[in-house]
Amino acid sequence: MNCKYQEKNPSDSTDTNDQPYNIDSVSQNVRNDSPDEFGWHISSCKPKPQWKIARQRSLRRRITAFLSGGIVLLLLVLLIHYFRFGSVQPVPLLNEDWVTISLLPENQYSRPGIRINQINAVVVHYVGNPGTTADENRSYFAGLATSGATYASSHFIIGLDGEILQCVPMDEVAYCSNNRNYDTISIECCHPGEDGAFTYETYSSLVRLLRTLCQMYHLTEEDILRHYDVSGKSCPLYYVEHEDAWEQLKKDVFS
Repeated sequence: MNCKYQEKNPSDSTDTNDQPYNIDSVSQNVRNDSPDEFGWHISSCKPKPQWKIARQRSLRRRITAFLSGGIVLLLLVLLIHYFRFGSVQPVPLLNEDWVTISLLPENQYSRPGIRINQINAVVVHYVGNPGTTADENRSYFAGLATSGATYASSHFIIGLDGEILQCVPMDEVAYCSNNRNYDTISIECCHPGEDGAFTYETYSSLVRLLRTLCQMYHLTEEDILRHYDVSGKSCPLYYVEHEDAWEQLKKDVFS
């Protein structure tokens, strides 16, 4: 009996478990696959270039500066608005040793007791009666309570010698400046002659009073008005006919 030994050809086997293990082939596959996958992973986590980081930081700084500047500007505008237009409540009396408080009795003709919520300007007048004193004009306003002849009064009257009388509280309406009675303080000035020019003493007291009121109520040169500027009436006469003198008066108030 002839028995021949026949080697099994690996290629003839159908059992995958019997296939020869080629380490070189597996290693080559790993080497071929790994670089692409590993390279893609590294590129996705690659740090940003320095120029791009610097540009982003610069952009952030600019945005922060812009927002900060806008906030500061807004606050500044609000402060200016508050001090310029903010509601500064009028005080009743001007408690200065150079002002005499001589209030009119409450009545419908010269001191109606109507409240003023905010002072926006000061209006300058002249009494129109040459040679009359502050006391005489104050008495005329007080007498209207019984005579009822007209509606007239003023917060302040400045006399020929510079004396200042307060006749109406500054938080109440005085009948002096037409449609601006409800947001202004009025000042009547005595004068010696028909031309309406003030004496040096009257002028000095007027400048002092205007300066004090402008400081109290945060008013500017533009907020110092003549009766003429409100209604077109030639009052105060001298300062309607002499614009340069009026402009100089306002400059003296803020000098």
